[in-house]
Amino acid sequence: MRIGIVGLPNAGKSTLFNALTRGEAQVGNYPFTTIEPNVAVAAVPDERLPEIARVVGSSEEVPETINFADIAGLVKGASEGEGLGNRFLGAIRETDAICHVVRCHTAANVVHPDGSVDPLRDIETIETELLLADLEQATGRLERVEKQAKRGDPEAIAEAEWLREVVSALGEGRPVRTVPATERAKEAPRRLHALTSKPVLYVANVAETDVQGEVPAPVVERARSVGAEAVALSAQIENELADLGAEEAAEMRTEYGLTESGLERLTLAAYSLLGLITFYTADRDKEAMARSLRRGSSALDAAGAVHTELADAFVKAEVVACDDLIAGGGYAGARDRGLLRIEGRDYVVQDGDVITIRT
Repeated sequence: MRIGIVGLPNAGKSTLFNALTRGEAQVGNYPFTTIEPNVAVAAVPDERLPEIARVVGSSEEVPETINFADIAGLVKGASEGEGLGNRFLGAIRETDAICHVVRCHTAANVVHPDGSVDPLRDIETIETELLLADLEQATGRLERVEKQAKRGDPEAIAEAEWLREVVSALGEGRPVRTVPATERAKEAPRRLHALTSKPVLYVANVAETDVQGEVPAPVVERARSVGAEAVALSAQIENELADLGAEEAAEMRTEYGLTESGLERLTLAAYSLLGLITFYTADRDKEAMARSLRRGSSALDAAGAVHTELADAFVKAEVVACDDLIAGGGYAGARDRGLLRIEGRDYVVQDGDVITIRT
């Protein structure tokens, strides 16, 4: 899973990136501090994995990870190349989802490119540039596909029909995600690779005094209107916490009244946005691993997530809920209690399942 962190210059993107990944992205109080995207891998917080490893006797814990890409600040006119916009927009196309950092604090020592703080205006600035970039791309794609459609290619005809709807929607200010593709044009969205087809997670970068508060109303309303998720955190506080040891960080969170880290809140929101669950594989004296999977996926899909050869040779899956595995003290105890069961390839994997694929 690769998530692109975007927003206006000085919104707090690089500060958040450093907090989430303990990275070393350059942070500066001026536009375009970031030129090339900074990329880092962050482990997904998981309280269940250590317990699973303990009862199974695994020698190593391997958490699921998220790739965060700190993409440079976009500005008005980015779709026309302003502020190196074309390069930055291209970097966003390579992500699975967009993490849109919105400045909601009024710290006077942080310059705002527009001279004032207005979360809704800032959101619209970024999203307008994404819409305009998609409109240009969709229009160009439609011109090419229509030439194929004139030769009678049924797939091209279906794609052209969809693209006309897309161009119309974008012209009205609606994102590509609002235009579902027909079965005949099911490959068309992948070919277009639209920016506004990606799910969006808004991160309201609030003041240190507001970390216990809710997401500001303008951000909430915007998220609801486009089917996005939204969380509030202070990038500055999260960055300070990232520099502390576990005990000191816990004390600081207590002082601020925080029960979980910003990464945990962001991860939960990202999982919800993308419709992901976590399943586990664990062996004695080997690795205990957490893996993400789309909600509604089958045991065969889980096998493929572990290794394509396992999916090809799939015979059955031994499945036990992680809570039952822990309560039973391991596989033997869970089996004695009748909690470990055999499932076929069509079994729908549940969040927290511990799965052993048999071939």
